[in-house]
Amino acid sequence: MSDTRPPAPAARDRHAWLIAAYVAALLGLAVLYYVLRWDLLSLPPRLVPLLRRVVAGAMAIMLTLALARAVRAKAIDTVDNAVTRYNLQRIVGLVVFVVIALIVVSVLFANWYAAVASLGLISLVLGFALQTPITSFIGWIYILARQPYRVGDRISIGDATGDVIEVTYLDTTLWEVGGPFVSSSHPSGRLIKFPNANVLTSAIYNFSWDMFPYIWDEISFQVAYDSDLAFVSEVMQRAAEQELGEAMIERVRTFREILASTPVDEVEVKEHPAVLFRVNANTWIDAKVRYVVDPKRAGSVKTRLMRVMLEQLNAQPERVRFPKGDSR
Repeated sequence: MSDTRPPAPAARDRHAWLIAAYVAALLGLAVLYYVLRWDLLSLPPRLVPLLRRVVAGAMAIMLTLALARAVRAKAIDTVDNAVTRYNLQRIVGLVVFVVIALIVVSVLFANWYAAVASLGLISLVLGFALQTPITSFIGWIYILARQPYRVGDRISIGDATGDVIEVTYLDTTLWEVGGPFVSSSHPSGRLIKFPNANVLTSAIYNFSWDMFPYIWDEISFQVAYDSDLAFVSEVMQRAAEQELGEAMIERVRTFREILASTPVDEVEVKEHPAVLFRVNANTWIDAKVRYVVDPKRAGSVKTRLMRVMLEQLNAQPERVRFPKGDSR
């Protein structure tokens, strides 16, 4: 998935306003810090060191947020690829969270040894209670590193099939396609969330991977044994070729190149839609046409092809007989 559009003016303005706000807050906190340091306020002596640590921590947080926003405005938002931008934003968000957490700990614990000991004990307790979230976080790192899927891909995992619309640190959200309410690849309107831990234990079917973002699909009709199979084959192949054109040839060439780099490069793959006949167990013949299609357009393409093919096949009842009782 690629997006070469520059960041919207509204987004650039928002970055600029937020950076200005963080810098203003940083300057204000710096003034307050030096006011506390020079004892210009009448405060209890025991309270002043704590307040100074709190103000210093707030300054560090403002600086961190300003730098993160600047990185996003000047570096991340200029990346052409939308998926890369999304992943980089998530990584920067995680880094900011970790840095802020460390700042807060340093403010709460003046003694770093006590802080480390406390964190060690807390980590031990939480490690048992948060095994699934921790595994899901590891799954998120796996998704970033190995990219079994990315935002915008159509995937199947377990019983779920849909388009990936969000990948957070702990879970993935799919916009469901198909499912129990619709019979085609049309969106059902439901969202599916699953923990990222699932990618470590489940098979993932990606319909949109970069090298070959297409699938092989088929249309099948049952015809009687006394049908003109040559005519059936000609009609089905011609309709598929008219629909797909040169696009299928280019896609199949790419597919062949991929296969040639694997141990299965001897598989026969045809550049044009292929019509196959198979004997059906119920006394008729299955006529199948096989072709390559964009998975997100598979339903609409199949519908158009079936309409064209049936119109032409039904126009020749003496050459094409569809089983229905003893006749058409």
